[in-house]
Amino acid sequence: MDYELLSILLPAFAAGILVLSTHVVLGRQVLKRGIIFIDLAIAQVAALGAIVVRMDHDLSELAYAYVWMPALFALAGAGIIAWLAKFMKDELEAMIGCFYVLSAVSAMLLLSNDPHGAELLKQLMSGQILWVSWQQLLLPAVAYSAILALIFTKPKVLNGTYFYLLFALVITLSVELVGVYLVFSTLILPALAINKLKSNKALFWAYGVGLVGYLFGLMLSASLDLPSGATIVATLAIIATLFRLISRTRRNAQ
Repeated sequence: MDYELLSILLPAFAAGILVLSTHVVLGRQVLKRGIIFIDLAIAQVAALGAIVVRMDHDLSELAYAYVWMPALFALAGAGIIAWLAKFMKDELEAMIGCFYVLSAVSAMLLLSNDPHGAELLKQLMSGQILWVSWQQLLLPAVAYSAILALIFTKPKVLNGTYFYLLFALVITLSVELVGVYLVFSTLILPALAINKLKSNKALFWAYGVGLVGYLFGLMLSASLDLPSGATIVATLAIIATLFRLISRTRRNAQ
């Protein structure tokens, strides 16, 4: 492996580690709450905020607009879902699905007359993790560290309304790094892999599934010239499935 390829893969893998650091923990909470599509909905809303920034030249000139505008959209979306959770609990998953579809359609309408709209939408959905720079990782690293410290010192923060706030902030930064599809996959697939595992090492195994999925996905993407986001999603799905099958076989054998 030559130095040039390694210089691309290392920051990309570091981005994957950062995203996994928070998403594995939050993904387990998403499964526990039974709101599987919340990540897709919030990620899509954050992407909508990013589209607004990129379409408005004056707005894009403002400092860190690519961060705080998607964050505002994501926080607003999280606020709406938190409100729905209180008053429409029985229909919450259906409402979140509708919220996602409306956000996706809004993005398509905004970009309908933009000659580069299709490419921008593809970037936001699939991400461009292979082109992440070390500098782009600084803000997510600081924010994720603070959020993880809060979660592990005060785990009850995940049980209340503050979960939606933390979730929105994490998703906003992650969408910019890896795209909507990888955000969803990183939240759900490692969590599903260990969902039936009765072990105090379940979280450790979830991180392992995620790391192996990202590592193999990046290597395949680079060596076979495949879309990085789609390749990592596929490898994550394969590794998660294999782990779940193997762990189930071991449980049945005991």
